[in-house]
Amino acid sequence: MAAVIPAVAPAPEIETRTVKKVSWRLLPLIVVIYFVAYMDRTNVGFASFGLTKEFGFSATLFGWGAGIFFLGYFFFEVPSNILLEKTGARVWIARIMITWGLIAGGMAFIQGPVSFLVMRFLLGVAEAGFFPGMILYFTYWFPKKYRARVIAALFLAVPGSNALTAVISGALLSMDGILGFHGWQWLFMVEAAPAVLLAFVVLAKMTDRPAKATWLQADERQWLEETLEAERQSKVKTHGHFTLRQALTDRRVLTLSAIYFTIVTATYGITFFMPIILKSLKLSDFGTGLATAVPYVIGTIGMVSWSWSSDKRNERRWHFVIAAVIAAVGLIASGPLLGSFLALIAMSVATIGLYGTKPAFWPLPAEFLSGPAAAGGIALINSIGNLGGFVGPYVLGYLKDATGGYEAGLYFLAAMALASGVIAFFAVRPAAEAITPDLGQDGPLGSRPARPNA
Repeated sequence: MAAVIPAVAPAPEIETRTVKKVSWRLLPLIVVIYFVAYMDRTNVGFASFGLTKEFGFSATLFGWGAGIFFLGYFFFEVPSNILLEKTGARVWIARIMITWGLIAGGMAFIQGPVSFLVMRFLLGVAEAGFFPGMILYFTYWFPKKYRARVIAALFLAVPGSNALTAVISGALLSMDGILGFHGWQWLFMVEAAPAVLLAFVVLAKMTDRPAKATWLQADERQWLEETLEAERQSKVKTHGHFTLRQALTDRRVLTLSAIYFTIVTATYGITFFMPIILKSLKLSDFGTGLATAVPYVIGTIGMVSWSWSSDKRNERRWHFVIAAVIAAVGLIASGPLLGSFLALIAMSVATIGLYGTKPAFWPLPAEFLSGPAAAGGIALINSIGNLGGFVGPYVLGYLKDATGGYEAGLYFLAAMALASGVIAFFAVRPAAEAITPDLGQDGPLGSRPARPNA
């Protein structure tokens, strides 16, 4: 196990002041945006009640539709993040939000399986680049010692969105027949509107880089820019200067992609199907929404605690591995408990683990990537990883149709979560070993860096 880092002296006053000001300026807006993004990509799980009744979708077809979003995401994510690096986050994020909001609202007018699959694919294309863009954006504004907590703040939107979406969607489904629209149509239209509206808030409030932050005092801007530049120079000295091409083929980037792929498979498999699974408890639509919210509220508390522990100890590897094992245990326990309210407890354990992995994982790429290499590398990790968002729902739906129940699918998701922890255990170096006197030897993933450019 990695050594615990000794307590350090309190941060200088200017550091505390600057980080606090940046956090309050940027994080609330970014968390709200990701909240809306996650709502629009996952609310199809609640719409499935009406879609199945309207069009007779099988579990396999629904799994295809839930997951095909991530194929669109995969193909366009790296180009999108490179364009964000070139054009600036403010304009590019606003563009992403407008297009995904319009397509998410257009889901209300699908006519059957083909249009369902096409619109879900296009939604992935439209949203591509948003999440890795935010991870990259954080490297422009926050020194690395704060990033696990900052990423955890971003990920508050995930279980938080799942919890609130569960309640809101349950209420919207009850509007069936109002103004001639089905409840699932109201769900898509109402929940898409915030994305388009918030795009204009982004244009007004988001700042691309610290140098443009007129809301920071001169000494605060200077401290932040000098600190971030010192970290960039340290990375170049330690790992060499990465070109975009080198980053996209680096062994560490591909290893991180494999780790993320397996944990995302488990995460989205349960996210899309949890409302359907809990519907078996004979609850109303609204009651199902409330029940679905419970594991996500508990998962949020666990994730925040995990992120603070990871930053405090400057330790990522064991925090990720233990969280992955907790997720696997919760998913395995859910199988035999299906049909009873005890399944809620098991799923709550699973969400603690699934969401606890995220703040321990995402600081890792920034340990050795910066600039265009970070834009491309982070996007590649997320795009390959998010293919798990296709695999998880599809396999779970297929196994449901093949076996008549969800138990086999939950065991598959548990195996993927456990695999993620195993890969991380062997591939990610403990912090105390990764940072050695001979800094040029090994990076945090235990592999030699690509050769620096001459």
